[in-house]
Amino acid sequence: IFSIVVFGSIVNECYVNKDSRVPDLHCIFNENESACSYGIAIGIIAFFGCIFFFVVDLYFQQISSVKDRKRAVLLDLGFSGFLSFLWFVAFCFLANEWRQTTMSKGVSQGADAARAAITFSFFSIIVWVALAVKALQRYRLGTDMSLFATDQFAADPNAAYPGYPTGSGIETTETYQSPPFTETLEANPKGYQVPAY
Repeated sequence: IFSIVVFGSIVNECYVNKDSRVPDLHCIFNENESACSYGIAIGIIAFFGCIFFFVVDLYFQQISSVKDRKRAVLLDLGFSGFLSFLWFVAFCFLANEWRQTTMSKGVSQGADAARAAITFSFFSIIVWVALAVKALQRYRLGTDMSLFATDQFAADPNAAYPGYPTGSGIETTETYQSPPFTETLEANPKGYQVPAY
C-alpha cells in the first residue's frame, strides 16, 4: 500500500508546469527528473515484489522440495533487505531534493503529494526492514528443518516412534507395544469406555 501511495502521488501530482505558456511538465523535486523516476521505479518494483511474495507465501506449503523452500526464504530475505536499502535511498534522495526546491505556484499545488511521497517512503523503510527481520527469523527457524520439512515432528525429541501394525491391515484392539506393568492394568479403567467403530 505504501508503494502505491509513493508512485501514485508522484505520477499524479508531482509533475507540474514551470510556466503556464510552456506545456512541458517538470518534476516537483527541484526539477530533478531522476528523483521522480527513482520514486516511481522503486514504488513499482516494491508493489510487484509484494504481489510475488504474497503468492509464494500462499503456495509455500505445497513446495515439496526442501531446497526450493530454502531458496524461497532466502530470496524473500534478500529482496526485503535490498528493498529496505532502496527505500532508504529514496527517502534521502526525495527529502534532499524537496529541501532544495524553491516554492512557486506550481510547486505549491503538488506540495502535499511530494510530502506524502517522502513520508510514505520513510514508512516503507520500516516495513521492509520488518519484513527482512521476519524472513531472517523464518530462515533461522528453518535451519532446524522444521520449516522445510513436509511432516511435523513430535515436540519431544526423545519420544519414541510408534510401532507399525502387523497383520491383514484391519485394525484390532491390540496395542502396538505391550504395557510396562501388565499385572496392574485393568481391562477397562474406571470412567473409560471403549469407543465402538
